[in-house]
Amino acid sequence: MNEEKNLERNLGVQQLVAVMEKHNLKPHDLLEASRVPMTHKLVNRGCKGRRLTSRSKKVVLEALQIATDHTYKMTDIFNY
Repeated sequence: MNEEKNLERNLGVQQLVAVMEKHNLKPHDLLEASRVPMTHKLVNRGCKGRRLTSRSKKVVLEALQIATDHTYKMTDIFNY
């Protein structure tokens, strides 16, 4: 439990923002490309660096890859 309290949740702006800007994408574009339900809140939290679960990060990554038709790695868009 102590580790949970010390876990940093706000990690700063993520590389996801730069990748989305490079491809002229908005959060809504990722929602439309996603094969599974996701929310604007999820994408925005990911962009701002609010810690996401590994499942949520995978959903964002897959939506980004579909929207851009480019293969990215998790480390290309998240620094944690």
